[in-house]
Amino acid sequence: MRRSYLPGTSSTRVAYLFPGQGAQAVGMGQELYDRSPGARAVFHEVDMALGRPLTTLLFSGPEEELRQTVNAQPAIMTVSLACIKAMEETLDGEAMPQPIFMAGHSLGEYTALAVAGVLDVAETAQLVQKRGSLMQEACDQNPGTMAAVLGLDEMTLEEIARETGTYVSNINTEEQIVISGERMAIARALDLASARGAKKGIPLSVGGAFHSGLMEPARAGLVEAVNQLDFKDPEVPIVANCTGKPLTTGESVKQELVSQICDCVQWKRSIDYMVRAGVSNFIEVGPGKSLSGMVKRINKEAKVASVGDIDSILSLNRN
Repeated sequence: MRRSYLPGTSSTRVAYLFPGQGAQAVGMGQELYDRSPGARAVFHEVDMALGRPLTTLLFSGPEEELRQTVNAQPAIMTVSLACIKAMEETLDGEAMPQPIFMAGHSLGEYTALAVAGVLDVAETAQLVQKRGSLMQEACDQNPGTMAAVLGLDEMTLEEIARETGTYVSNINTEEQIVISGERMAIARALDLASARGAKKGIPLSVGGAFHSGLMEPARAGLVEAVNQLDFKDPEVPIVANCTGKPLTTGESVKQELVSQICDCVQWKRSIDYMVRAGVSNFIEVGPGKSLSGMVKRINKEAKVASVGDIDSILSLNRN
C-alpha cells in the first residue's frame, strides 16, 4: 500500500495506531465496503490473496467462526486497511493527516507494514493468516489464557509472574497490564494480584496465552514465512511493540515480528516514545476504540480520534 507519505508536512504531528485481536465484530467494515470503492477493492484483494471469502464471514458471521484466531486476525487487518483507503479517497491532498510514526497493537503491527509499504496488501494478508494459523496450533499444543490486571505496577506483576510461572504479555498503560499462562497458573496469579492490592483482575475471552513462552511452537514457522518475503524499508517509522523504539529498515521489521510472537507488547513505552518525539494527535484506524482509550490514560494531553467509518473520517476535518 505504498503512497507518498511526507512526515511533518503540517504543524500537527500525527501517529497512526492499528488495533489488534479482540476488536472483531460481525458486520465491521460493511459501511466502508458500501460507500468507498477503494475500501471495497481492499476487501476483494484480501479475498483473492487468501483464496477464500473472508469478506462474507466478516459481514455475515457466524461470530464464533470470526472469533477464531485464523479468521479474526486477517479480518481486523482488512478493515483497518480499508479504512486507510477510504481516508485517502475522502480526505484529498492536505486534508489527509500525514503520520510521522505508526504503531500497531500486536496484530496491528502487521497492518502498519502494509500502510508503511513494507509489504503489499496481498503479502500482508497471507502472512497474517499464516501467523494466525501458527498461533492456533501453538494454542492447541500449549493451552492457556490471558487476564488483565488493573491497579498493580509492572514490577509487582513481574514478581507474581515468576512465582506462578506466568508471563507479563501486554503493558498497555501504567494501570492496565495483561498476563498470560496456563489456566490454573493464571487463576493463582489473579489471587496473588488481589492479595497485593490489585483493583481488579479480568479473565480475557481469548484462545490462548499470546505473547508468552507458550507461543514458542509458532516461532519457527513464522521465521520461515517471514524469510520468504521481501521486506522493504518502512516509508514511515513503525514503533516496535517489543522495544517501544522506531523500526526504519525491512530487516529490523523482520526481527521484530519474530520477537513479538512470544515477547511482551510494550504499548505504554511505544506511546511514551511518540509523545516525547512530538506526536500530539493519535488516530486509531480500524474497528474499535480501545487504543484511543489507552492513549488517553497514558497521556491526558494527547488528542485522539478513532476512524472506523466514513462519518468518523469526515470528522477528522472538523477536529
